Amino acid sequence: QVQLVESGGGLVQPGDSLRLSCAASGRTSNIYSIAWFRQAPGKGREFVARVTWGGSMTFYSDSVKGRFTIFRDDAEGTVRLQIERLTLDDTAVYYCAGNRRFTPIGNTEGHFQYWGQGTQVTVSS
Repeated sequence: QVQLVESGGGLVQPGDSLRLSCAASGRTSNIYSIAWFRQAPGKGREFVARVTWGGSMTFYSDSVKGRFTIFRDDAEGTVRLQIERLTLDDTAVYYCAGNRRFTPIGNTEGHFQYWGQGTQVTVSS
């Protein structure tokens, strides 16, 4: 089994930057990719970005491209999400999700078998 734990959320102001972290433990050799999703109040869960476990490929939703960067910190086996120029619309619970090797690959919730508990990001002036 794989456990994912998010951290780094908090209360920030518009224009700030923030870095979220997703720490993976357990049978990490089972992971093919790690993604971030977010869920704003009253809305469904939205795909944000994904990186392969080896870090060689990244994917972004059009809505965050250019402001969000996903990468793997090899030294700690952690996947991070760097967010620049935060806006009020970025307010959401951010979830880390893992896609198991040898399963279908995609960017929807159903493609991910492992989930963290989420970390709250609130952007407010």
